This record gives sequence, C-alpha cells and structure tokens, in this order.
Amino acid sequence: MTSLLCITIISLTLACSAYSQVTPSPLTVKVLADLGGNVTLPCRLLSKDTISFGSIGVRVKWTKVADDEALNEDVLLSMGFHKKTYGSFEDRVFLQELDNEDASIVITDVAMDDMGKYRCEIINGMEDSVQELVLEVHGGLTDGVVFPYHPPVGRYNLNFHDAVQACMDQNATVATYDQLVGAWKEGLDWCNAGWLSDGTVQYPITKPREPCGGSNSEPGVRNYGHRDKKSHYDVFCYVSALEGHFYWLVQPNRLTFDEAVQACLDDGAEIAKVGHIYSAWKLEGYDRCDAGWLADGSVRYPISRPRKNCSPTEPAVRLVGFPDKDQKSHGVYCYKAEQ
Repeated sequence: MTSLLCITIISLTLACSAYSQVTPSPLTVKVLADLGGNVTLPCRLLSKDTISFGSIGVRVKWTKVADDEALNEDVLLSMGFHKKTYGSFEDRVFLQELDNEDASIVITDVAMDDMGKYRCEIINGMEDSVQELVLEVHGGLTDGVVFPYHPPVGRYNLNFHDAVQACMDQNATVATYDQLVGAWKEGLDWCNAGWLSDGTVQYPITKPREPCGGSNSEPGVRNYGHRDKKSHYDVFCYVSALEGHFYWLVQPNRLTFDEAVQACLDDGAEIAKVGHIYSAWKLEGYDRCDAGWLADGSVRYPISRPRKNCSPTEPAVRLVGFPDKDQKSHGVYCYKAEQ
C-alpha cells in the first residue's frame, strides 16, 4: 500500500507541473474562534466538474503559513483514504467532508497558538485550487502575558512584599486573578503556588496529576486563599506589550554576566529582563534556540516554534538556570527602549 501511495504522489506531481492550472481564492477569508472551542476553516473545490476527494488521485493539503515560508507548519494531508495530521494539530484536526467538494477542516480545542494564516491546497492534476484564510482567536490575553517567577535563591522564597518587588524588577506587575485565569485558558500549567495581586496564593493546572491537586481532580486554578503576607511562595507576574526592541546580541565569544551587561550597554541597550523575554516570546512570536543571560542572573531562551533540541513538545521560555556569574557560559539578550 505504501508503494502504491508513493507512486501516485509522484505521478500527481508530474501532472501538476505539466498540465495543472492553479485557481487562487479571490478573497482572504477571516474566521473567528473562541478560545477552547471548535472552529471550521472553510475550503471547497471551485469547479463542480472535478472528481471527488474519495478518489486516490486527489490530494488535500492544509498548511499554517508563516511570514518566512521555511517556517510553515503542516496541518493536515489527505489523499484518498489516507489522512495525516501533524505536530500540535495531531488528533485535533479533521476533514469536515460534508460533500464531494468539501475540503474544510475542523479544529477542536482551539488555542491561542492556532491564530494565524492558513492555506488550503486541493490538487487533482487538472484544475488545482489554493485558498487562504486568517484565523483569529478570542477569549485569551491579547495585550499581555502572565509568567511564573522565582528568584535565584530558589522556589518559595518570596513574601508578598518581595513578590511585588520581584515583578517590578522584571519590568512587570503582580498578576491579577483574572489575568491568571486568562493565562490558564491559554494553556498555562504550573504546579508551584504563587502570589497574586489580591494577596491570594494560587496556581493554574491544565493537566491534573498527583503532585498538583491529584490526578482525578478537574483542570483549573487551584486556590490556597489569602495567606499571611509574610509567608513565602513564588509569584505570577504580568507584562504587557513591549515599547522597545528585544534582541539577541551577536557576539563572537561566550560571556560572563558582567561582560554580558557591558556588551548590551556598549550596543546602546540594557541587558533584557525576564518580562522582556516573555513579552517578546508570547506577543511577538520571538524564537531563538540560544541560551542567554538576563538581568536577574538567569539564563533562558524563547521558543515559539517547537523543534528537536529546542523545547520539542511545546512553545515556552526555557529556563536553563542561574549559573555562576563568573563563568563565560552564554551569550546575552538585550533590550533597547524606544527613543
């Protein structure tokens, strides 16, 4: 069966290059979806005279389109009875197939990362169709990002006053309950309790498990309630969109922490803070697989496009740790405020 499928694809490719006429979609459609819900992305054959999708000679391909075509993500490929989904879309995306001309897909459990441009290609070797649309997702945090934070000395070392200062030091504020709930709806899962702005201590769980309220509990925001402000926990910080430029400073050598600070100053910038890296990652899609110094002495790197050796399972800001500041161990991320 595998050999037959491969031969068919090869012959289809030859037919496309020699005879096919691509019919573009006249307009880019905008589709709105609610966070956590289901959404249908429409796509149909534009000619009524074409053969049905059930034939092994017709291929349907859905792609999530990036600004750089090299970073495009495969979503779904269908050819006859063979259907495959990819990456974060695996087991969440299905062909609707209401009739023989329907190549629409249904995305279930919509996430904020699903937002963006999609391309539907229907290829039958005679009259091929390419249609594009834009998916917008509502219901999450649109103007900021919540991130958990603990100081270099380790977890559960912040009283409420220290927690407020820790967020301020990272260009952020202590998150509100509504902001934490919004982050949880977007997929934030964190098993360490942290201060919120109202003096409560809570933490968000999307994947229930024993150390985090029990494996039989429901997903949700776990609430310890109001605590003595002298008690020690982590903190959830909130940062809005950047008003400047976050970037990796290209350097020929690895740097100590002090050298990293000076290198950013020499470039007319400051060493970036944790709030800067989270904002750039979440709100601007910043992606780089190089670990770099930040202002709190931590070493982190932001991955918005998961891949091998770079946060392979999910988008994230990865924490390498708080290494010896005198070691020439890493590069540096800088931040240049708007003038």
